[in-house]
Amino acid sequence: MTDRTQPGQLLARGVSRHLASHGFAAIEEFVPARGLRVDVMGLGPKGELWVVECKSCRADFQSDSKWQGYLEWCDRYFWAVDADFPTELLPPETGLILADAWDAEIIRMGPETKLAAARRKVLTQKFATHAARRLQALRDPDFTFAV
Repeated sequence: MTDRTQPGQLLARGVSRHLASHGFAAIEEFVPARGLRVDVMGLGPKGELWVVECKSCRADFQSDSKWQGYLEWCDRYFWAVDADFPTELLPPETGLILADAWDAEIIRMGPETKLAAARRKVLTQKFATHAARRLQALRDPDFTFAV
């Protein structure tokens, strides 16, 4: 990682690695719907979709007023924070992941609220398209996608 990597991005990397160890594919900075951008979206081995919001400090958490809008776009919702974060600030009805740049641990499983089949299909297709485009952009940075 470069010196310009932000603390939240380092948490996202650790979360993505941990999700991968459980058979999930993860995308950082994913847009499930217009006006929303989640830090990490995980697609699990059974098609489950998890959202993980990474918070690097108290101020970062307190300035987040959109997180409840993410709940309708996932089967489970989690906060990811480092070991120094005051976890008592986080809503107890959400999942909790302790993370660093290298790995993470699920401390509290987020409650399951299953997505409707139609929304799951749309999100899964969007996830796949987004992942494929990111890969292609890495392999062919001069290519421009038609929208």
